[in-house]
Amino acid sequence: MAAQLERRNRAVQRVNRAALKVAVIGGGLMGLATAWRLGALGHRVTVYESAPQVGGLATWHDYGAFVWDRFYHVILPGDAALLNFVRELGLGDELRWVRSRTGYFVDGAFHGLSSNAEFLKFAPLSAWSKLRLAFTILYCARLRDWQALEREPLEDFLVRLSGRATFDKFWKPLLLAKLGTHYRRTSAVFIWTYIRRLYAARDGAGRKEQLGYVRGGYRRIFERLQQHIRAGGGEVRLQAAVESIAAAAGGGIELRCDGRTEHYDKVIATTPVGLLRQLCDASLLALPPPDRDVEYLGVVCVAVLTRRPLTPYYVLNVADDQVPFTGVIGMSTIVDTAETAGLHLTYLPKYVLGDDAMLQQGDEAIGREFLAALRRMYPSFPVQDIVGVHVNRARRVQPLQVIGYSSLVPQPRTLHEDFLVLNTAQFVNNTLNNNEVIRSVEQFLADHARQFATGQPRSTAAVVPQVAAA
Repeated sequence: MAAQLERRNRAVQRVNRAALKVAVIGGGLMGLATAWRLGALGHRVTVYESAPQVGGLATWHDYGAFVWDRFYHVILPGDAALLNFVRELGLGDELRWVRSRTGYFVDGAFHGLSSNAEFLKFAPLSAWSKLRLAFTILYCARLRDWQALEREPLEDFLVRLSGRATFDKFWKPLLLAKLGTHYRRTSAVFIWTYIRRLYAARDGAGRKEQLGYVRGGYRRIFERLQQHIRAGGGEVRLQAAVESIAAAAGGGIELRCDGRTEHYDKVIATTPVGLLRQLCDASLLALPPPDRDVEYLGVVCVAVLTRRPLTPYYVLNVADDQVPFTGVIGMSTIVDTAETAGLHLTYLPKYVLGDDAMLQQGDEAIGREFLAALRRMYPSFPVQDIVGVHVNRARRVQPLQVIGYSSLVPQPRTLHEDFLVLNTAQFVNNTLNNNEVIRSVEQFLADHARQFATGQPRSTAAVVPQVAAA
């Protein structure tokens, strides 16, 4: 990755153009990473973020005694783009790696699935079903031709490889928890992307899962990103909701925010297609009909703080239709409790479509329902050891990869050379994760290198010492 960046910067230096004034709409990881890269090339970049803080889906939350990620995130050993990015930010020494465990809750019992021995003891499946399940995972981990999978319904694919009994007992409860009944409209690419990425989290020797994080969580990463952007002459504006985007007479783009219009040489939007429809003048891009907009999965995520550990697993998959959440995510099995004021942090997520009524429910009702189910799963856990419950939600977590998604996805076609779009709807063969976000940013900048060429690029290395000394 570093070599690619160096080649790109050398190519840019061969083109003599003045620095550009660039606006990036969206202050999530995608927007801020793009802004930092452009600032390092010598451009004057302004980021517009409508929320009170940056980060998007990777933002942080104040849990009272400590601050940590709003939703659960980990780094995998195979996340090459993200790991290189973290190191370029000067945070490589802050990476921490931990062996993790995976479990499964079914028929009122807990089962470990972190090793071959535990897998062989998994009572809900017969020996033949286990063999077919293992084959399915290995097949997906090694498969490269995702286009063929996109035409096959998810259920048909899993039944073909794993068998009906394995699907009904193992896969179906997980799909219902993750996608609801919408799994019937989803292609096999969905499970392929998840298996391939999670398989890469296992080391080669004992095939044990290894996961990582940056000390301080994603807030640390975003603080460093903002420092770099400002050190490069850029600006990050918070609570700055863009009102309209239009072509400017004589070239460039006019952007209106807070009742004020500003001119930019280039504007890059990292927002969903539906929002672009509301903001953009028709002369900027061609959008598909509204009925072809991407369907997004949203999430309701309850964070529970406890005095003692709730689960030994990082991921406990829940196959119980009486439990309202997808799984139990034991964040404190990965993250040192020194980061969380000595408390244990557990996430209880539930994935729904972005327009689901559950996203409108009050925090108290959701918290009460989730905790009641949690107490049924862990009847011996002392209630007095639960010291905090926080309900977070997001409407657009990832696109729903329906059958034939890459041919149906409404990719916006820009009609103006100074207006560009980069968003998660363009992830046609990957699940949404922060490694894929960084990889897409690097690819986007490589694809548009000529448009952002400048005679005076700044190297990323020149910015880091200024931040480190601050």
